[in-house]
Amino acid sequence: MHLSLREILASFMVLFAIIDITGSIPIILDIKSKTGTVEPEKNTFVSFGIFFAFLFIGSPLLGIFGIDVSSFAIAGSFIIFLIAMEMILGIELFKQDASSGGSIVPIAFPLIAGAGSITTILSLKAEYFTINIFIALLLNMIIVYLVLRLTGVFQKFLGNAGLQLLKKVFGVILLSIAIKLFITNTGIILPHGM
Repeated sequence: MHLSLREILASFMVLFAIIDITGSIPIILDIKSKTGTVEPEKNTFVSFGIFFAFLFIGSPLLGIFGIDVSSFAIAGSFIIFLIAMEMILGIELFKQDASSGGSIVPIAFPLIAGAGSITTILSLKAEYFTINIFIALLLNMIIVYLVLRLTGVFQKFLGNAGLQLLKKVFGVILLSIAIKLFITNTGIILPHGM
């Protein structure tokens, strides 16, 4: 089965950094304030399903629709851009249905299972055995579930003023990520310095 603790640990660290569920807490709390819940089980299960599909069938899955990984990443960058604009400007672009709870878009995709993390899964497959990546992914999904489950604790700890400040700061960071994702996958080269 080629189980390797080193490969599991390396894959876990890479996925943890790229999924960055702790960095998404302000966005998740913002969505929760609009919907009343973020449905931890549903969002964890859907994001895990997306990762699982890309781990085992990867690029051919996108190929069915005639889409390459770069196009997928650009589409993800637009969604991230819109979420960032919501946070910075205090406007609502994604209409959340409070009766159905937290929406799969944008929590499961692209916040958790985004273009960057899906591309990372495909990259890890070139280096490590699938079973080790799968175990690392499972461990990350446990952390994702716990963070989503404990959003109320984070909300009480930060308070309204803290949440508003974090929302603006992370909105700018998210905007930068969206622009970088777009530039990287379109091949646009920006001039460095003056």
